[in-house]
Amino acid sequence: MVQKGPRPLVLCGPSGSGKSTLLKRLLKEFPDKFGFSVSHTTRGPRPGEKDGVHYHFTNKDEMTAAVQRGEFIETATFSGNMYGTSKQAVDDVRRTGKICVLDIEIEGVKQVKKTDLNPLLVFVMPPSIEELERRLRARNTEQEDALKKRLETARKEIQFGQEQGNFHIIILNDNLDKAYSELREFISTNVEDKEQGDTVEEAKEDK
Repeated sequence: MVQKGPRPLVLCGPSGSGKSTLLKRLLKEFPDKFGFSVSHTTRGPRPGEKDGVHYHFTNKDEMTAAVQRGEFIETATFSGNMYGTSKQAVDDVRRTGKICVLDIEIEGVKQVKKTDLNPLLVFVMPPSIEELERRLRARNTEQEDALKKRLETARKEIQFGQEQGNFHIIILNDNLDKAYSELREFISTNVEDKEQGDTVEEAKEDK
């Protein structure tokens, strides 16, 4: 299994919910405290995405073989593409002493909960399906059929996210600053670096 270390932080939510924006903000404010677990995917890079930074881009044959070798903590298929978190990706972060942050889908959350990682689980909720559709259309990255599939998946994800016991906190992202403030408050209350003995709030005060 992966190395022992601080409890990982899992961010989950529909595509377009804003979880990636919240994650970027967290990593920018606390670069020495958190490290991002770079997932693998078989989909092609979007404009501006870099291999090894946003994702480890691979193909289905290679990823399927790696999964069969037991190299992944969680995997999921989304819009015909495979996604997954490798044990190596989590180990790479935890060896630095940082809190490992995972940005994963619902199926991945179900699998991670079965491991001994004991993650803190955050679900990022969009204001509404209508607003989610507006955000996804504004990206202009997908055809209509793919967009409709994403929205249908989002409805299922929201249903799972709202079910009691599936996540430690649900953050409604109807205002980015408010949502980020809620995320920071949750982290500062629940995450503690055992070696440093300080919380996120204290780390900020030390700056």
